[in-house]
Amino acid sequence: MGDIDALFQLPPNQFTAARNDLAARLKAAGKPDEAARVKGLAKPPLSAWVVNQLFWRQKKSFDRLMTAGERLRKAQASQLKGGGAKGGGGKASDLREALEARRLALGELSKDAASLLRELGHAVSPDLMRKISTTLEALATFANHPSAPQAGHLTADVAAPGFEAIAALIPREPAKAGPHGSKAGLHDRQGEPSRVIPFARKQAPARSKDPKERKKQEEAGRKARLAAATAAIKAAEQSLAGARKAAARAEKALKKAASRARETEREKEAGSARYEKLTADADKARQDARKVAAEAEDAAQAVEDAERAMEEARRARQSLVSSL
Repeated sequence: MGDIDALFQLPPNQFTAARNDLAARLKAAGKPDEAARVKGLAKPPLSAWVVNQLFWRQKKSFDRLMTAGERLRKAQASQLKGGGAKGGGGKASDLREALEARRLALGELSKDAASLLRELGHAVSPDLMRKISTTLEALATFANHPSAPQAGHLTADVAAPGFEAIAALIPREPAKAGPHGSKAGLHDRQGEPSRVIPFARKQAPARSKDPKERKKQEEAGRKARLAAATAAIKAAEQSLAGARKAAARAEKALKKAASRARETEREKEAGSARYEKLTADADKARQDARKVAAEAEDAAQAVEDAERAMEEARRARQSLVSSL
């Protein structure tokens, strides 16, 4: 495990200090470039941190999501290239199966994310879960593409790509050599390989001179684009439905927790009131006991005094009787 991997597995409150320490050690080791790169790493927000932990801790589930995302991307690519079984492209069933596999993988990881948050004492809020789900969905869309954000090392949330960005992830046919021997669209003005992902555009078929044939080709192309757009919308709708269900569950749990907290507070207040009353009753009882004890002591003394007086009176009477 590398130092960077270990850094991104630390709790959020330890990230900054550990990052600065690692940068200092790299600089002291004579690696200023690496030190600068580490020093520039931003602390991930809680949502991105959770996704990183899912990558490290739930690797099998995370890999299932990536595999499902790759299957979905290929199914969408097939739709874009030919559209449907009649056009020779991917089958609609392939797209449905890929969507279902991704939905299940997203649901499983969302549950793991909620468990992780509760384990650390963080509130499982709908907004936080939405950010986590969006990032997971975006990573699934990129799947194993070279341009994909580096899972496990995220420093920010990842936005879900739009339809055109999805199309850009579809492999292109090799471009023909340009007039200077370089492949068009794959190099920038300085001749360096371009870092921009080219949009996948299916080369337009040669236009037929026959108006009917041309209209037929245009209609086929329109249907293919419509099928791909419909598939993308359906995928987004399913993801939205899953996110809404997770949000509803979280909201219900939040209300339940809040209700329990209020009930506990009322019990505490009632217990305090009962405790205060019992304490007052005990104090009064002690005072009453002390008063009764004093009265009993006085009564006992009075009995003793009366007995002594009676004894003296008897002796005096006896003395008088004896003298007659």
